[in-house]
Amino acid sequence: MTNIETGNVAPRFSLKALDGTQHSLDSLLARGPVLLAFFKISCPVCQFTFPFLQRISERLAGKNVSVVGISQDDARSTKQFNQEYRVSFLTLLDDAAFTASNAYGLTNVPTIFLIASDGIVKVSCMGFDKAALEKIAGELAQRHNISADPLFLPDEIVPAYKPG
Repeated sequence: MTNIETGNVAPRFSLKALDGTQHSLDSLLARGPVLLAFFKISCPVCQFTFPFLQRISERLAGKNVSVVGISQDDARSTKQFNQEYRVSFLTLLDDAAFTASNAYGLTNVPTIFLIASDGIVKVSCMGFDKAALEKIAGELAQRHNISADPLFLPDEIVPAYKPG
């Protein structure tokens, strides 16, 4: 569960990336919308979801949008996860006290948020939610005037929902 729902202001944070650079939500929002996905490397639903988030990231390459993963694990394990699941978008590390995760009131992962440039949450979902991911991909495609190609391919067997 999360206490941050659609229409709420997204809690601010500042976290280190895998390369050690610091990133804040405010600096990411200055570029445009942020697709934020909290995860744990051991979570099978996260493992299932992240390739689809990577697909969204690739479609929006060069656009003013940030796709960001926030790992609840250490840097070494998170790097291995990113390699195994071919994740190339920005990945931040929640600190040992899980400051960002707690600010968002998380109890499950993955938990995904689409945050508009003004800091307002446009989409909030937990687990793998096919309809929510399609909505996110569609909204971002529309915002950037790019083709809203289906996120899920016809030959992919994709459930409507998988709880985190």
